[in-house]
Amino acid sequence: MLAAVDVAGLAEVVWVSLLAGVGVTLTYSFVVLGTGRSAEARRTGRSTAATAYAVLAGLALLVFVAGVVFGVNVMLSK
Repeated sequence: MLAAVDVAGLAEVVWVSLLAGVGVTLTYSFVVLGTGRSAEARRTGRSTAATAYAVLAGLALLVFVAGVVFGVNVMLSK
């Protein structure tokens, strides 16, 4: 007996996982970038730039955490 393959469901899993993997990685990269640049700007006395990078890091961290929580929620509800 041949197994039926749901090609549409498989394609959805592939594109969603790619999007989630790239999105989570990208947002965490912005957390690291903002934190590093903020510390560097603070050391050199550029407080405005340091604040802007800290805000970038904070927003990226919120998006990252929201994505992780959403992903865990979806996994637990299925």
